Amino acid sequence: MKIAEIFFSIQGEGILVGVPSVFVRTSGCNLRCTWCDTPYTSWHPEGENLTIEQILDQIARFPASHVVVTGGEPMIAPEIEMLTAALHQRGLHITIETAGTVYKPVTCDLMSISPKLANSTPRSRDGGRWAELHDRLRYQPETLADLLRKYSYQLKFVVSEPADLSEIQTITEALAADPARTILMPEGIDRDTTRERGLWLAEICKTTGYRFSPRLHIDLWGDRRGV
Repeated sequence: MKIAEIFFSIQGEGILVGVPSVFVRTSGCNLRCTWCDTPYTSWHPEGENLTIEQILDQIARFPASHVVVTGGEPMIAPEIEMLTAALHQRGLHITIETAGTVYKPVTCDLMSISPKLANSTPRSRDGGRWAELHDRLRYQPETLADLLRKYSYQLKFVVSEPADLSEIQTITEALAADPARTILMPEGIDRDTTRERGLWLAEICKTTGYRFSPRLHIDLWGDRRGV
């Protein structure tokens, strides 16, 4: 399994924000979000091939009961089912962070699903050659419905502007998603941007009943790897 990095930090987003966690970041993604904050797992995948035992050994070095399997897109990683089963056998709480475009029968305690909105489509990057493929793959309603039905979930949306709310409402209504498990986060890779967008996004959450999440790792460390 190609792994970009394994590190110990705190969860920066969502329902478990602030919880000390080991992050296992797989490399490789089927999408090409224009604002991707981990391009070393998508646009230019990096990493080394590790066995499941090697991954488990690295996780065991840290004093954490929570593991976050993220990416890239971990649901396309080979042996993802075996890895999550092994983590479960060790008594670890497992979060999987996914865009919700691929279904695999993984083992997890929290399926953290982040459907990609139209704001993610790379219309100009690399001459726009990724735009059609990304747009075709980024929203898979049947896969999303399966994930929500079969797992304890949170539904996270990265919001760039207030106009994104219309698309979010369309998706959540189609999925009959629980507003208390629907989370809006400001898009950005620096404190000033996330704070500016967070101010109006918090007001949107107050009127819609959606849940607001900071991006705590950005607030604390900025746009850095391994945090």
